[in-house]
Amino acid sequence: MDSPMSADPLDAAKRLAAARAAELVRPGMRLGLGTGSTAKHFVDCVGEKVRAGMDLLCVPTSEATRAQAAALGIPLTTLDETPDLDLTVDGTDEFDPELRLIKGGGGALLREKIVASASARMVVITDRSKEVARLGRFPLPVEVISFGLEATRRHIERAAARVGCAGTPALRRGRDGHVFVTDSGNSILDCAFGVIPDPEALAAALAAIPGVVEHGLFIGVARAIIVADASGVNIRGELA
Repeated sequence: MDSPMSADPLDAAKRLAAARAAELVRPGMRLGLGTGSTAKHFVDCVGEKVRAGMDLLCVPTSEATRAQAAALGIPLTTLDETPDLDLTVDGTDEFDPELRLIKGGGGALLREKIVASASARMVVITDRSKEVARLGRFPLPVEVISFGLEATRRHIERAAARVGCAGTPALRRGRDGHVFVTDSGNSILDCAFGVIPDPEALAAALAAIPGVVEHGLFIGVARAIIVADASGVNIRGELA
């Protein structure tokens, strides 16, 4: 019989990273629960701890994660009720050697960044396929309001060009062909810039554009990254 790793190596690596992150969870913690296929495994681990009697209080980063956590009986709160969190565990679409991330492939980047920023530390869980030498292989998601969207798209294109990034931002659509709408009611422009020569400069340029709600560059946010593959788990940064 095939082992889980041989049957689906990437998914098994995600489960391994999630299980390692779950070792950081302590009774009484206030946790941020990430969104996406890797974070989903961590939420499952948290559910097991709650079933075993551990006292936790959690803030989900998306409606999908909220539904999963509620189904598992995980006690939930909001940042209005619990504005300071001990730990957020989330996945990533891409990371580089300086622990900079691109997130937002699942469309939850705004809430993910708000929750991570409300936490004493953020730990990222991922598989080795998301590791890059320089950010930009994954198209950068930028969340924008729908009003004036074309004007905002052109501002993004021009601002990105000024910091060495070329590419046309594309409006995200769902599998049904309709415009994708985030949990906060916004749209997403996916920016296939290729290698981003200066992520900090691009982040600053995007943040200054009216109509941009948030971008998927997470810089200086992750305390540590747990990277898993068939050989085991590797820790980048500091878990403590």
